Amino acid sequence: MQLTNLDWLVVLLYGIVAVTVGLVFARRAGSGTTEFFLSGRRLPWWLLGTSMVATTFSTDTPNLVTDLVRTGGVSQNWVWWAFLITGMCTVFFYAKLWRRSGVFTDMGFYELRYSGGPAAFLRGFRALYLGVFFNVVIMASVSLAAIKIGAVLLGVDKFTTVIVAGSVTALYSATSGLWGVVVTDLLLFAIAMIGSLAAAYYALAHPAVGGLSGLFSNPAVADKLALLPDFSDWQTAAVVLLIPIAVQWWSTWYPGAEPGGGGYVAQRMLAARNENESMLSTLWFNVAHYALRPWPWIIVALASLVVYPNLESIIARFPNLDPSIVRNDLAYPAMLVFLPHGLLGLVVASLAAAFMSTISTHLNWGASYIVNDFYRRFLAPDRDERHYVRVGRLSTVLLIVLASIVALWLENAMQAFQLLLQIGAGTGSIFLLRWFWWRVNAWSELSGMVISFCIALYFTFVHEALGFAPLHPSLALLLGVAITTVGWLTVTMLTPPDDTATLQAFYDKVRPFPRGWRAAVQTGAASSSAAAAMAGWFLGCLAVYSALLGTGYLLYGNTALAILFLTVAALAGAGIFRVLPKVGLL
Repeated sequence: MQLTNLDWLVVLLYGIVAVTVGLVFARRAGSGTTEFFLSGRRLPWWLLGTSMVATTFSTDTPNLVTDLVRTGGVSQNWVWWAFLITGMCTVFFYAKLWRRSGVFTDMGFYELRYSGGPAAFLRGFRALYLGVFFNVVIMASVSLAAIKIGAVLLGVDKFTTVIVAGSVTALYSATSGLWGVVVTDLLLFAIAMIGSLAAAYYALAHPAVGGLSGLFSNPAVADKLALLPDFSDWQTAAVVLLIPIAVQWWSTWYPGAEPGGGGYVAQRMLAARNENESMLSTLWFNVAHYALRPWPWIIVALASLVVYPNLESIIARFPNLDPSIVRNDLAYPAMLVFLPHGLLGLVVASLAAAFMSTISTHLNWGASYIVNDFYRRFLAPDRDERHYVRVGRLSTVLLIVLASIVALWLENAMQAFQLLLQIGAGTGSIFLLRWFWWRVNAWSELSGMVISFCIALYFTFVHEALGFAPLHPSLALLLGVAITTVGWLTVTMLTPPDDTATLQAFYDKVRPFPRGWRAAVQTGAASSSAAAAMAGWFLGCLAVYSALLGTGYLLYGNTALAILFLTVAALAGAGIFRVLPKVGLL
């Protein structure tokens, strides 16, 4: 065990504050499902955006970044940086539409947009598919990171970690509802940022690393520093950058980066006070998520290559670790042992904060699907509000139990990341088009979901069992996207469209851009400029990517490129403020 009494005192103080916040909001959360799952739709944009950032600031995220950097270099992060394109698309095209819809969860969209039995079935089935299956895999990945951190810093086995961490977080989430989750997220985000900066500082202070100059001149990281992949190696460049930028961002469903918004991002948009705050919350989320946070994790990952050049060196440093969890992502918690006591406790508290923030959000989000879109919709439609809150709390416990079981099976963060990408391959285009093309129907979504899931099962469990050579995950992703897209488009054109009354009611309520609806409904003037939304989307991506690269070059000591990219970021940011009034904001 690496912690002393001073460290434990810091962790204890954090725990007391977090639990106190949960208790403060327990009574309000228990008054009804709107308060428990949506905070009464009264949350400000800055709190909602920070909550989204805190949720994605999970214990598995620095582990995943470390895995990417150690195996493929800094440029490997484009596999998740590419999702900024999705996020900014949500900001300027979808955030206001979600808030206008007024649904309780994004699953409620289905019976607003589609008609008949297929819409009801899609709502109920997808509520369990995402709220239970997908959600459990996500939480299991987060819990796996907690297992590795607990093994390195606390010397505890994986069973103890999942029982203690899962029980405390489930108790907190079930008590406080979304109110407690988002308010505590503000504190958790601050602590987690301090912790990640401290981890980067002391990683650079390690004698073997020798500061920024020593790190970037060390031969162990010389081939890992490029911010863009080597285009002389087209296979690697395609996998790392071209496929994510050209295909992945729009074609795959991934938590926190769903095409068109969805999941807990949709929950936050639906909880906003109005349309404008829904839009601002997602804008702040994407800026903070991609521009502010990555570099401390990357610095620690690069330093780990100097201190722990291979897995054998990690095993030598921690000989009592369970061999099944020793992978490259373990290098991040392995670097934390060099922090001074007291600060080590703060970093452990920050990792606990990251864990609690992510798990509590996913528990509340998943329980909202189970309660509102399955139990209340199909099994018990006429019970009182407090009954549904009790079922939500019971669902919270069930979800954490399932996630803990799956976490004991996983081995590394990349494993879960690739599985989730493959399962959602090809469905993203449906989520983008369903708002703007009247012809998309419930059968489109059902077929896309079934086809992509079957393809994922085939590539994961059947392909090699039949004697075929293993496929690279990116090739499997492309094949999944192509087959699923052709499949759902074919089903769409072979099945009847939704009835005109349903389409007209949806259009009148949500008011999307009219171009894709004129063939089916009576349309009016557009509620905002499509050209302005497109400009905002482009400028948002340009600003954040330029800030991300400019910060990197500044750390690398390349002043000329740093100034260039940061200037572009500032100009693009100024351009966004000129665009916002044209999309109905400010």
